[in-house]
Amino acid sequence: MKCRLALLLFSGLLSAPLQASPDFYAYVAGLKQQALAAGIKPETVAAAFANIRVIEPAIKHDKNQPEFKLTLDSYIPRAVPQWKVNQAKALYRQHLPLLTKIGAEYDVQPRFIVALWGIETNFGKLTSTYPLISSLATLAWDGRREDFFKGQLLDALRIIEQGHVTPSAFKGSWAGAMGQVQFMPSSFLKYAVDQDGDGKKDLWGNLADVFGSAANYLQQNGWHGDETWGRQVKLPEGLDPALLGLEQTRQLSAWQALGVRQLDGSPLPGVEMQASLVRPDDAKGRAYLAYPNYLVLRHWNRSHYFVVAVGTLADRLVE
Repeated sequence: MKCRLALLLFSGLLSAPLQASPDFYAYVAGLKQQALAAGIKPETVAAAFANIRVIEPAIKHDKNQPEFKLTLDSYIPRAVPQWKVNQAKALYRQHLPLLTKIGAEYDVQPRFIVALWGIETNFGKLTSTYPLISSLATLAWDGRREDFFKGQLLDALRIIEQGHVTPSAFKGSWAGAMGQVQFMPSSFLKYAVDQDGDGKKDLWGNLADVFGSAANYLQQNGWHGDETWGRQVKLPEGLDPALLGLEQTRQLSAWQALGVRQLDGSPLPGVEMQASLVRPDDAKGRAYLAYPNYLVLRHWNRSHYFVVAVGTLADRLVE
């Protein structure tokens, strides 16, 4: 831990404003040298670090975990309320020509693009406005995940150097996620696309690039355009708990033979496809059959809750 410890109160909490110590600026000087050694142009480094400062909320959020535990039964109504479903349907219809074109190009169902957009940033309304370079530098300096955030910082500098965004407009979450689909810098470099061909990959204001980048991410990670993501199911009494988990895969017919049914008690779909059985909460919580696309969504965000929220919203779009 850096000298920042001297700035914390005895409780270890940030109950007083955090000030940038000389150690932070010394650390930033080292980051600049590493950026130059990595091939970033001096003018890019100078512009990106011109207004560098400690971002207090980044450290606070990174260290403090929620004190309460949600379950899917309480989380899903919050993540996918009816107003969000209504808004998703309206935006789906509004942008259907663009979504249809992009969906066909990447073999990704448009409803999943809209669902990701809605869950990540409420359809672009909640993208956060922390200065990205300062946030990433702060988290690297703080030291808990130094190598990760240092790597993200270097990738953020490459994004600036490629001309996709100016340093002053480079905003994102406290953790460095950016744009309407909240890509980290490394994901931006790997998956973002210039869908409309204007020379920039704009995930902040260009919906063609936003939708195209989301679809490209899914496609590049193995999305099955002819399959859904999963479904909530009803389990039989006495099902062996050892059968649960993403590492356990069986055909739907095998799960049917084991007594797994759709939530309303009806038989599972009569198609042959691989699925795993997951129960993110306790033994009394919801159970889901996870199809291959479930794993792709987990590549985007490893939280089962995130995957279920995206899948639920996508399903509500075709009701």
